[in-house]
Amino acid sequence: MNLPKPPPWVDKALCAQVGADEWFPEPEATSTATARAICARCEVRLDCLNYALANNEPYGVWGGFGVAERRRLRRSVA
Repeated sequence: MNLPKPPPWVDKALCAQVGADEWFPEPEATSTATARAICARCEVRLDCLNYALANNEPYGVWGGFGVAERRRLRRSVA
């Protein structure tokens, strides 16, 4: 199976250095604070957020924004 090549900014993303559990917590998890703190220090945060918005990512924290926050962003731009 050929997987799509990740965008070039992924090489600089801090999340690539940490496990996925922080960005895709179980539904019963109460906090995404760790992921958001890492995102706040990431140099490609806006690229990540734009990617998630453009691809309508339905899960996880992208660019420091959770699912509901991205949904609100999409609505406010539409």
